[in-house]
Order: sequence, then structure tokens, then C-alpha cells
Amino acid sequence: MEIDAAMRRKIVVSVVAVGAFFALFVGIGATYGPDLGETGGLALVGAIVLFIFVMAGVGFILKD
Repeated sequence: MEIDAAMRRKIVVSVVAVGAFFALFVGIGATYGPDLGETGGLALVGAIVLFIFVMAGVGFILKD
């Protein structure tokens, strides 16, 4: 089964978005340490909200 160019582009964009989200989580963890505290917790919530908006934007851009 071959994957066409449009599907390949969707897969790559989705994997990159999830990888960036994971890197952001690791960066927040490295910055605030194991005890995140109030600021680290807000940073994690902000990262989750940002991820939701980014994935919604990616879905809107890549829709068929």
C-alpha cells in the first residue's frame, strides 16, 4: 500500500507537532525541576492550551 503525498504531508506535520509538544513538556520539566510549583504548573497548563490551539490550526489547514 502506497501513501500519497498529501497523506505523507499530514503525517509529517502531525508528528512534528506532537514532537514539539513533547519537547516543550521536557523543557518545562527541565526548567522548573521535579517540584514544578505554581509557576511550572501554569506553564504546563499553558503548554496544553497551546497544543490544543496548534492542533486545531493544523487540522484546519490540512483539511481536505
